[in-house]
Amino acid sequence: MNIGLIAHDTKKKLMQNFCIAYRGILSKHELYATGTTGRLIEEVTNLNVHKYLAGHLGGEQQLGSQIEHNEIDLVIFLRDPLTRKSHEPDLINIMGTCDMHNIPLATNLATAELLIKSLDRGDLEWREMYK
Repeated sequence: MNIGLIAHDTKKKLMQNFCIAYRGILSKHELYATGTTGRLIEEVTNLNVHKYLAGHLGGEQQLGSQIEHNEIDLVIFLRDPLTRKSHEPDLINIMGTCDMHNIPLATNLATAELLIKSLDRGDLEWREMYK
């Protein structure tokens, strides 16, 4: 499955730790991330991550386009709800597009862990038929 990974600046370390903890599961799938997040994940996990531009330089739009084309099966977007971003419309668009295309989306660690464990159990295999 194709997994999209996005993290606001204040959540990048949390994303790294999440990917370290679930490296075994993530290694079985294709990972896509905004530039800086992808690089940081690769540095600590040795996982291969397809990297877009940095989020504020258009990476979120690139990932959003892949979501719109139903090419992403799961999105983990660790966001900071307290800090407003200049590119907030792109982030809201990603969340709306996930809703529109029935793509599971986690915006916090608790939901991310539930989704990644569901993925490992095979609970998300319905995505293959949905494509």
